[in-house]
Amino acid sequence: MTRYLALLGSINIGGNRLKMVDLKAVLERAGFSDISTVAASGNVILSDDRDPSTLEVQLESVVEREFGFKSCAMVRSAEEVRAAIDENPFHGTEPQHGTDKMVHSIFLSQQPDKSAVDALIEEHRSKGGERLALGDRVLFLDYVHGVGMSDLSNKVLERRLKVKGTARNMNSLKNILSKMV
Repeated sequence: MTRYLALLGSINIGGNRLKMVDLKAVLERAGFSDISTVAASGNVILSDDRDPSTLEVQLESVVEREFGFKSCAMVRSAEEVRAAIDENPFHGTEPQHGTDKMVHSIFLSQQPDKSAVDALIEEHRSKGGERLALGDRVLFLDYVHGVGMSDLSNKVLERRLKVKGTARNMNSLKNILSKMV
């Protein structure tokens, strides 16, 4: 079986309060196996032989049915999580790179249209200090001054790029990856 990370969006934000022990129990009852959670923000490590896109649909359905709210699920392998860290151009030790708390990888439901990403980058160039770059089904974003100071919210990004997404900072991703391998 393959080890996957299921990144669930909208968990423990915006009033969608959910204990990870309850999430784990519901997922076990739904037939998922070898489950562990990392932090309280919807990071679920599991083992499964099914296709990741099938797992995403099933996870979203279970959360909505059992907890009464919609969540997006992005399922990625350990290699894809590692790539979301290693390929993030704003992460690293060089002075021009951001701090692990401010640099995020936003996992996307599908690859957005490059022209939409280019337009967003160009438009935002004069609005704030944030830096953006596109990867493979991931948007790299350095919030520079903090997520709360930015107008590049998840809702704005989803509306502009026409894909769902859920973000994790480098601290979180490194912690999650250490538990996957």
